[in-house]
Amino acid sequence: MMTGLQANHFNAGYPRKKIITDLSIPRLSRGEITVLLGPNGSGKSTLLRSLAGLNHATGELLLDGQDLMKQPFAQRAKSVVYLPQSLPAGVHLHVLESIVVAQRASGGSQTEKGEAEVMALLQQLGISHLALSYLDQLSGGQKQLVGLAQSLIRQPSLLLLDEPLSALDLNYQFHVMDLVRKETIKRNIITVVVVHDINIALHHADHVLMLQSGKLIADGKPDEVITPESLAQVYGVRGRIERCSQGRPQVLIDGLVEHPMS
Repeated sequence: MMTGLQANHFNAGYPRKKIITDLSIPRLSRGEITVLLGPNGSGKSTLLRSLAGLNHATGELLLDGQDLMKQPFAQRAKSVVYLPQSLPAGVHLHVLESIVVAQRASGGSQTEKGEAEVMALLQQLGISHLALSYLDQLSGGQKQLVGLAQSLIRQPSLLLLDEPLSALDLNYQFHVMDLVRKETIKRNIITVVVVHDINIALHHADHVLMLQSGKLIADGKPDEVITPESLAQVYGVRGRIERCSQGRPQVLIDGLVEHPMS
């Protein structure tokens, strides 16, 4: 059986407005991070929500050969976990309690071993000191880290992260992406992440999907997709890819693409 995630002629959006049109995604492999790139309004978050079954969609969506579109939402939620940009407001639970609830909801262990797994995950994320803090008293960045812990503890096959770095400082952005990579490999899951920072995609992604106006413009390895040509076409900027002193590629923006006067 072919493992991984694949979409064929996928359409998604809202009852009166289609956002994603006839999108086909080649197989996204287990153990790899795929980053969704594109300007605001390109359909990144809509696609992520639709993969999770939260938006109306049509077409074929295969996870390890099984069509998720034919599964009831409750069944899909057992293998697909979606983390929005922020946790719901007003939740008055301890951090530890909220993660244990997520663990038990997915059939996880309620034993001392299960609790030890939760504490080990908090330690990895650097938030074990927040275990007895209330969710509604945390900063935006702390809530994002707790949300990531809640997502990972559910042992998904497909992990969908919508801008998980938006409220984090530079230190935590690198720390979180490094942890997501390690957990993606260790758990052999498919991780799809929406980010705005193109350099994060260059440094941390195994695969990149670039969207524009709900259509797939390019897909492949980061250095194949992120080029001066694609930056000009999709983002309207004049950019170049250069190597830093350690040999890593990085995007430098020189200006906007000049369009001739009509």
